Formats: sequence, structure tokens, C-alpha cells
Amino acid sequence: MLTSALAGFSLSIALIVAIGAQNAFVLRQGLRREHLVPVVLTCAVSDALLIGVGIAGVGSVVTGRPDLLTTIRWGGAVFLLGYAALAARRALRPGALTPAERPPARLGATLLACLAFTYLNPHVYLDTVLLLGGIAQQHPHRWLFGLGAAAASVVWFTALGAGAYRLAPLLARARVWQVLDGVIAVVMVVVAAALLLG
Repeated sequence: MLTSALAGFSLSIALIVAIGAQNAFVLRQGLRREHLVPVVLTCAVSDALLIGVGIAGVGSVVTGRPDLLTTIRWGGAVFLLGYAALAARRALRPGALTPAERPPARLGATLLACLAFTYLNPHVYLDTVLLLGGIAQQHPHRWLFGLGAAAASVVWFTALGAGAYRLAPLLARARVWQVLDGVIAVVMVVVAAALLLG
């Protein structure tokens, strides 16, 4: 039983640590100290939900619908390119990046962006529903495997957000925000290109 949970945790943490749109968003929220707990909870609960859907066998239904996968892929790419453009614009205007000069974003808008980064990203479905859900079927205790995978998500997003939160006083400089937004813009473009070319 413990072996299945540890296997789920290990595989999930290996998948989630890769830099992507969702991680970049959580990092930015942590650095800005804005709505961090709701963002971390939204990411962790969403991952747990998608892992559960995969373990329940819905992954096989999704793979049987290539038109649905294509729609998700294109929609995700458009969203990521739009966010890349916004990040690039912020990077070109470093004066607007100082947290003290920017009004805090509303919780609703922040959570909507968080949900978009989660559910419009086809890689999330590949990692959680298809890969983790499929591998869980090979374990004698598949739901414990899923519990371990979901726990990895909680640990990672909490560590990422809290780590950024603690470094925020050291990183409260416009130049750092400029570099961060530039990196985020590049990451978004790369992920979107991978979706469109994949």
C-alpha cells in the first residue's frame, strides 16, 4: 500500500517540477504576495481532481476523441500566447512592475487566470489524466497511488509559492520583475509552440 502511494508521489513530483505555465503563474503570485493560498489550493485541488478522473478511467475516453484533444490544444496555445504577450509588455515597462505601484489584482480575476492556466493547458491532461491515471491502473492500490500523486502536487505548489513569498523582499526590484516577466513570456511561447507543433 505504501509502495503505491510513494510511487504516485515520486512520479507526480517528477512531472510537476518541470517549468511550465502553471508553475510560472504560482511563482509570480508568490513574488507579488497576492492571493497565494487560494492559488495554491486551486492548483492542488485541480490536480487531485484530474488525477482522480484519470484513475476512474476517463483518460481512455479522452484519447478516443482526437477532435477534443485538438480543440484543447489550440485553445491552450492561444491562451498561452496571449499571456506571453502580456508578460512581454510588462517586461518592456519596468516602471509598471514595482508591486507597490500596482494595485493588487482581484481574487476572482486571479483565480480565473489560475483555472485557465490549469484547464487550458493540454499538458495538464497528458500528465494527470492520461499518464498518472494510466500508470495508476498498473498498481494494486490505484487510489493510494493517486493519493500520493495528489500529495506531491500539494507539496510542490506550497513549496513554490512559499519559497517565492519568502524571497519577495529580496526580489522587490523593478529589474527583477522585468527579467521574470521576460522569462515567463519566453516559457509561454515555447509551451504554446510545442502544443501547436506537437
